[in-house]
Amino acid sequence: MSTDLSGEVAVVTGVSGRLGAVWATCLLEAGADVVGLDVRENPDSGLEKIAAAGRYLFLKADVTDRRSLDSAGEACLDRIGPPSILINNAGVDQPPSEEIGSWLFEDLPDALSEVVFDVNALGVLRVSQVFGAEMARRGRGSVVNIGSLYGIVAPDPRLYQHIPIDPPFLKPPAYGMSKAGVTALTRYLAALWGPAGVRVNTLAPGGVLGGQDPTFQEKFTARVPLGRMAVAEDLTGPLLFLASDMSRYLTGQELVVDGGYTCW
Repeated sequence: MSTDLSGEVAVVTGVSGRLGAVWATCLLEAGADVVGLDVRENPDSGLEKIAAAGRYLFLKADVTDRRSLDSAGEACLDRIGPPSILINNAGVDQPPSEEIGSWLFEDLPDALSEVVFDVNALGVLRVSQVFGAEMARRGRGSVVNIGSLYGIVAPDPRLYQHIPIDPPFLKPPAYGMSKAGVTALTRYLAALWGPAGVRVNTLAPGGVLGGQDPTFQEKFTARVPLGRMAVAEDLTGPLLFLASDMSRYLTGQELVVDGGYTCW
C-alpha cells in the first residue's frame, strides 16, 4: 500500500480557493491527473504551470447548478477519463468584515443562510450525484468531503469580541450546520456505495492560518494543544491517506486534523 496515485483521476471542487489549490497540487504531486472545478479560474494558484504539462484540466462549473456539473462530468470523461477520486471542497464562509456587516442572531437574514447551505451542503450532494455515482457505476473510488472543526464544535464568540463591529460578529450558524450535514452525507454515501467499492470519508481541518488578525490568532492558538494554527503542509498527508489505498478499509469516518482543539 502507498500514497502513489499514478493512473488515478481526481476531481477537486472549489479548486480556485486557497485549500482547493493545496488539494489539487498534492494530488498532482502524488501522480494523479486532476480535474479542477470552480466558477472562476485563479491564475495565481500555480496550477497553470502544471496544466501546461497536460495533467491538470480546469473546468468552469458551479456546484449550485446541476446542469453545469453534468457538463463537467461529460468533459471529464471525454478529456481525462473516469474519476476515481473526488474531493468535495467547494464552500463559502463569512469572515468578520465591516464591509459585509454583522447581525444579532435573531436578525440573521435567510438569504445569508440559504447561500451557505446551497454551496456547502447541497453542492456536495449535487457533485456526489454526478461524479460519485459514476465511481459507483465503475466499481471503485474514494470520496473525501471537506468538513470543518465547526461542524463538530460551536465557534467560541470570545474569539471575535475584539473585532470592532456592532453588533458583535457572530459566526453564521448555517456554516456549522452545513458542515455537520456534510458529515451526515458522508455516512449515508458510505453505506450506499460501500458494496460498489467506493469509500466515502470526511476530512475536517481545524483553524487554518490565512491572514487572520494577530489577536484572533493568539486567542485561537491558546486553545490548541499543539500551540499553533494549521498550515497547508499539515493537511496534505491526511488528504492523501484518505484518497489512497492507505485507507482502503476506512469508510464513513471523519478525520479531524485540528492540532488537538477538540480534545478538551
